[in-house]
Amino acid sequence: MRHGYLIDMDGVLCRGRQLIAGADAFIAALRQADIPFLLLTNNSQRSRRDIATKLQRIGIPVEEEHVFTSAMATARFLARMKPDGTAYVIGEGGLTTALHLNGFAIVDQAPDFVVIGEGRTVTFEQLELAVRFVAQGARLIATNLDPNCPTESGLRPGCGAIVAMIETATGKKAFSVGKPSPVMLRAARKELDLRSEETCIIGDTMETDIWGGVQLGYHTILVLSGSTQLADLPQYAFCPERIVASVKELVTPLQQHPERPLWLVPEAEETAVSPQDKSDRRKPAGTRNLPRPVAAATPGGRP
Repeated sequence: MRHGYLIDMDGVLCRGRQLIAGADAFIAALRQADIPFLLLTNNSQRSRRDIATKLQRIGIPVEEEHVFTSAMATARFLARMKPDGTAYVIGEGGLTTALHLNGFAIVDQAPDFVVIGEGRTVTFEQLELAVRFVAQGARLIATNLDPNCPTESGLRPGCGAIVAMIETATGKKAFSVGKPSPVMLRAARKELDLRSEETCIIGDTMETDIWGGVQLGYHTILVLSGSTQLADLPQYAFCPERIVASVKELVTPLQQHPERPLWLVPEAEETAVSPQDKSDRRKPAGTRNLPRPVAAATPGGRP
């Protein structure tokens, strides 16, 4: 069966500059088997080349074309909405580069869009201009709504925190392009030339990675090496198809049976048991008997 993977980075392959055990072998096995994949990130600060270089330096064998960022998704989306448009940007090089590559001009007067990404040097003057432009009719676009960004020294305000200030000041709601928005996840799938039923998301966050996949009918694998722990799962009205401790757990089955999608239960575990037991075998001990995915649910378990 043809299949491919959309893989989150932070918490799945690495933590900051630290490689998560087995991540290098996992990516190497995907490439060896010629299985299509993209590495997804909501962070819009860096270009795909910068991100690929960072991953290579910690031992993950990827190329620039394996990376897909929220900045890329945002720029492509806006180019479809208004070709050769203009934008006032709060963000860094990854976002401005993506916009330029898609025909947008970065301006500080009468923009079509106000586009918000992450920024380490955001000023009150920038926020004031953004509020003024939105009040004058510019459409407010967020690369993502993540409230914070992990750093080596702790958390700092993320794109969602910046957007919240502008929304509060203007009374206007931003349109978010990054995960879990279907805009980014559908664009990533199309980049791999896959159908929905051939696509699997591997991530560590229920609200973005797993919920995004559930919305679009993608297969889902949750790893417990990042932000989500077993104790968090009962609060959600949806759940992934498979849960593993980390991607290291997926290396051997991928090497032994590359034709077999990883969201399926390993053949060795397919024994003569009830359908409920077979389904539960997809999950580590402690997660069995959790609710099955509910397509109409919303993050946080609210129907």
